[in-house]
Amino acid sequence: MTVSLSDGAANRVACHPMYAHIVTLPGDGIGPEVTAAAVEVLSAVGRRFEHEFTFQDHLIGGAAIDAGGHPLPPETVAACRQADAVLLGAVGGPRWDGGDSEVRPEQGLLGIRRELGLFANLRPIRVLPELVGASPLRPEIVEGVDILFVRELTSGIYFGEAGTKDGTSYQVMQYTAQEVERIVRVAGDAARARGGKLTMVDKANVLEPSRLWRKVAAELVAVEYPDLDYDVVLVDAMAMYLVSRPGDFDVVVTSNLFGDILTDEASMISGSLGMLPSASLGSGGPGLYEPVHGSAPDIAGAGVANPLAAILAAAMALRHSLDLEGEAAAVEAAVAAAIASGLRTPDIAAGGASVGTGEMTATVIEALG
Repeated sequence: MTVSLSDGAANRVACHPMYAHIVTLPGDGIGPEVTAAAVEVLSAVGRRFEHEFTFQDHLIGGAAIDAGGHPLPPETVAACRQADAVLLGAVGGPRWDGGDSEVRPEQGLLGIRRELGLFANLRPIRVLPELVGASPLRPEIVEGVDILFVRELTSGIYFGEAGTKDGTSYQVMQYTAQEVERIVRVAGDAARARGGKLTMVDKANVLEPSRLWRKVAAELVAVEYPDLDYDVVLVDAMAMYLVSRPGDFDVVVTSNLFGDILTDEASMISGSLGMLPSASLGSGGPGLYEPVHGSAPDIAGAGVANPLAAILAAAMALRHSLDLEGEAAAVEAAVAAAIASGLRTPDIAAGGASVGTGEMTATVIEALG
């Protein structure tokens, strides 16, 4: 969805300058490159709207393992807790594969979510009109798609008891009614502010935790969100619907595991992971904002990574953590303008002419005025 910022809104926001401290966690692979792009854009926002943003880098993931042997140093956690918002690049890469599971880069990401109590992950899937042709799906399927996934982030199978003994491995999927209620409320509020439709995805025909999800969600929606168009879809059916009729969905709420898989599938609706941001939010404290894409070590340092997902993640930080809606809209409009101008990084160029990370970032900043 393309948004614009009117001159009136710009003047109104500029009359209320603010200070915000942002911690950046560049991480691994292309993470430092796209995080730097997001910081450049936020700095430009600060200049345009007379805000003062300060930035402080800290280690996470493989970079933290290399520096000190642990993917999430205590000083990183402490700094994030004191921040107004946290920007993350990416973690992981093949050079850290095969090690102890407790010192894998991904444990840093899971750990910071847990330490900050970030239980709700928001992943918008929007298709800009100019990028319809970049999707592997037919244009008539992807045109106008605008889905907000709300994924539970700090419970479920990723955080359940796990182990291996005598050739048998196990990992427990566990949820409480309270955990289901709080994530469904986030999704319900979002659906009420958007198109008024909420879909809950589960596997209640097989999994006991999904039966709890179905029961708790149905009761909560009936009492607190009776105005919503509410339905339930099994996860295997949802996987099919995302490639056959994605335009039918507005807000989708689901568990940690299902949300992880479905949002990666849905990301291809837009044609590239490089276009998709995400926000991880809790009941208080700073939010964590990051591009959906991974560390892409094969192109790290080449200057060709798409910075737009990280820049759009910065826009989500402006909106959700700093309460700067006009500024967030300005960044989103600038990204749309850069795409409308015809510029493409290699991941969305469909084999045609492309530009690098720096030129795309500079074009967004220019569009900000």
